[in-house]
Amino acid sequence: MNNLVQRAITGTVFVALIVFSIYANKFLTIGVFSLFLLLGIIEYFKLFKENKIIQLKWQLPSIVIFSIFALMLPGALGEWNMDVVIALIIPLFLLLFITELWRKKTNPLVNIGIQIFGFFYLVIPFFLLILIRVEDTDSVIQLIGMFVLIWSNDTFAYLSGRFFGKTKLFERISPKKTWEGTIGGIVLTVLIGFVFAYFDPTRGLLFWIPAAIIIVPGAIFGDLLESLFKRSLNIKDSGNILPGHGGILDRFDAALFTIPFFFCWWTIYTEFIAR
Repeated sequence: MNNLVQRAITGTVFVALIVFSIYANKFLTIGVFSLFLLLGIIEYFKLFKENKIIQLKWQLPSIVIFSIFALMLPGALGEWNMDVVIALIIPLFLLLFITELWRKKTNPLVNIGIQIFGFFYLVIPFFLLILIRVEDTDSVIQLIGMFVLIWSNDTFAYLSGRFFGKTKLFERISPKKTWEGTIGGIVLTVLIGFVFAYFDPTRGLLFWIPAAIIIVPGAIFGDLLESLFKRSLNIKDSGNILPGHGGILDRFDAALFTIPFFFCWWTIYTEFIAR
């Protein structure tokens, strides 16, 4: 019961912080999600501290990758030309490669690959989320809706699986997930999409139902992907910064995989359908 209360309190504060930061203004959105990203990057590289094959210390790659993200932000805000941004971030990318010359580790290509993957896995989703918030002043309901649909899928899949789950979905990776829970999450998330369409008539069903259909598999695969990482590294949680929930990666696992697909749909709808 204590763990349940702890999870409830942490989850409520986490959700409130995300919703308020998106709703308030773009600068608070940038600040809050930049902090989440920084914590996530550090957490990501600390996952490998006991690994014998991947030999990385968290400090340097965390600083370099977050610096690349920080240099990308003025481009998103329209303060810098993207040519300038690219010119600045390329040397930082190459720095990740060059440092392997001096580290003298047995698997330099693996180390480089893990760092590059960390950039795409973490920086790109957070940057795209901020880009949506910055470029479209009317995107508040869309971003909040995206998170609500992600959380709905997670919650309803858990409840459906708990009460009706019998058939394992991906036992090798996540033994507790079932097909019954997955289907329950899909159905109820799409229903939540109808609710958003009702309260957001400007975009309506034409935006929200495809959004829900896109978000559901993104959330499922994002969750499974992080489970695969943790199982391969033989760890239970990515961190302990969020009491009762684990780490930043544990809470954003579904979102990290979903945001790029949602961004694609948001772009298609904004550029070709809404016009």
